Amino acid sequence: MRSSATPRLAPLPVRDWDEDTRAVFRGHVTSADRYLSGAPDAPAMPGILGLLAHHTELAGAWLAYNGQLIERPTVDPRDRELVILRVAWRSESAYEWAQHVRIATGLGVTEEQISAIRHGSHSPVWSPVQRCLLAMTDQLLARHRVDDPTWAQLESHFDSRQLIELLFVAGSYLCLAMVLNSVALQPDPEREERS
Repeated sequence: MRSSATPRLAPLPVRDWDEDTRAVFRGHVTSADRYLSGAPDAPAMPGILGLLAHHTELAGAWLAYNGQLIERPTVDPRDRELVILRVAWRSESAYEWAQHVRIATGLGVTEEQISAIRHGSHSPVWSPVQRCLLAMTDQLLARHRVDDPTWAQLESHFDSRQLIELLFVAGSYLCLAMVLNSVALQPDPEREERS
């Protein structure tokens, strides 16, 4: 996976955040105070949050929207992460890949499955539902729509709310990958992808 050596737009350091920016993040990021505390043991601010700090209003809207997908999903979070990882792999988004490998692993997605993401729906590790989710993702990325046979399979496993959510997950994370790739956001140092 490619990652440009030099960021085009570096994350805004916390010391440069104004109070409005801090308030927006406190309103949308559960652990914001830990990041913003300035304490010696405070965790490093994730690069994506520093990037969003360049545009406070957009950050608030994105974090609220993304919070719905991540914190209040209607689909199994492991299924969501398979879709996101396939988007990250196909879009060559090193930051998105590294972040979501960590999240997926924490949810119980196996290393074998994470490795198989690279090969799409054809790997024998996938269940029929997982194979269908990966096919859906590839179709959205290639043709911007899901074909009829794949849609019929999805309908047999997911209700209408879940179907809409899955489409938005794929589209949203493609949008995010385009932003991350274009600004050349580097993976967070403590969360680099294992080769």
